Amino acid sequence: MRIAFASEEDKGLESMLAHHFGRCPYYVFVDVEDEKVKKVEVKKNPFFEKHDAGVVPNFIAEQKADIIIAGGMGPKAIEWFKELGVKPITTEPKKITQILKDYLEGKLTGAEPCR
Repeated sequence: MRIAFASEEDKGLESMLAHHFGRCPYYVFVDVEDEKVKKVEVKKNPFFEKHDAGVVPNFIAEQKADIIIAGGMGPKAIEWFKELGVKPITTEPKKITQILKDYLEGKLTGAEPCR
């Protein structure tokens, strides 16, 4: 499973989750197998300065992410991710390492749209 995290920092698992999936400077991609981290990759958001509707969800899907976790995303983005086969999840921003732990423990399950 590959999880994408919207990130404020380029610190891997120690990064803080961004408040919004599309307006973050980085994405942290975490490959998990048998609930163990196998690989962590940080990529700059190529659409940080400006993006059109749908380009960020497509970018995340092109990175083979199964899940996107962010502090927030709008209802259209949530639907777009679902159509692309990427499960959207929203949660309060904190360190990605803690959010990953919460997800693997089943504490994070869905996305609530922001306005």
